Amino acid sequence: MHSHQDNDHGHSHIGHANERRVFWAMVVTALFMGAEFAGGLISGSLALIADAGHMFTDAAALALAWGAFRIARRPPDQLRSYGYDRFQVLAAFTNGLVLLALVAWILKEAFERILTPAPIMATPMLVIAVLGLLVNIASFRILSGGDTENINIQGAMVHIIGDLLGSVATIAAALVILWTGWTPIDPILSVLVALLILRSGWALVKKAAHILMEGVPDSIDVEELKSDLVEAVPGLVDAHHIHVWLLTAERPLLTMHATVDDHSDTETVMAGIKARLLERHGIDHSTIQVESGACADEGPDHRH
Repeated sequence: MHSHQDNDHGHSHIGHANERRVFWAMVVTALFMGAEFAGGLISGSLALIADAGHMFTDAAALALAWGAFRIARRPPDQLRSYGYDRFQVLAAFTNGLVLLALVAWILKEAFERILTPAPIMATPMLVIAVLGLLVNIASFRILSGGDTENINIQGAMVHIIGDLLGSVATIAAALVILWTGWTPIDPILSVLVALLILRSGWALVKKAAHILMEGVPDSIDVEELKSDLVEAVPGLVDAHHIHVWLLTAERPLLTMHATVDDHSDTETVMAGIKARLLERHGIDHSTIQVESGACADEGPDHRH
């Protein structure tokens, strides 16, 4: 037996709002990226160039996230019965990999700058870094007003947070150079920002990969779910072969076998199971195989 409570209207409204927020964050980021890169070349600041490079990946990541929202709006078809929602997770995974590649580039450039220091014009570096910080704050405020549980929004926000930290580090480096003339602070702070980005990027890749591998949601314990169903639903004797995974970060799915008491009404038990799954565990899409005797899938040739 199968049911799916219709939340399409709510998902669609939230999805459109998220899409608009990502689009405007992309526009704001892209407009300032060129100015920051030019400023980095003029001033000779690696921190500013690295931040501009990060803003470029931000713009690309936001474009990818925006495209993912648009693609996710496509209806299910014969080849993709669940629709295109999972593309958002794929976009988040790609964004995480781009962040890790960016970290590697920043570390390489910083190492070369430490070995071979270069002159830096601190004043234009400071001015552009302050403007970059304001742009990043604006982008963060745009995105934070959306659905922060959405992994696509999370991926975009990780990029913006990393860039915001980069702007702060660049401002700090510019002030140190203005006050002391000590230019190695520029690549040193770039390394610190890169390490912060590394942590966030790895967390994003790990979470997206877990969803793509159809791992069990962090909020659900399968054994606890099984015990809860058997205790809470009258007529349910046993629940087994339970599989729980995520279509997106917000949409858990479940399949299971349910052994029903011979004296109980199957339809009533099924309604009780589905109500409990939704109310207690937040699962609104489930496929359940009803059994009254031995499980048909038990045996050495079956894998569960």
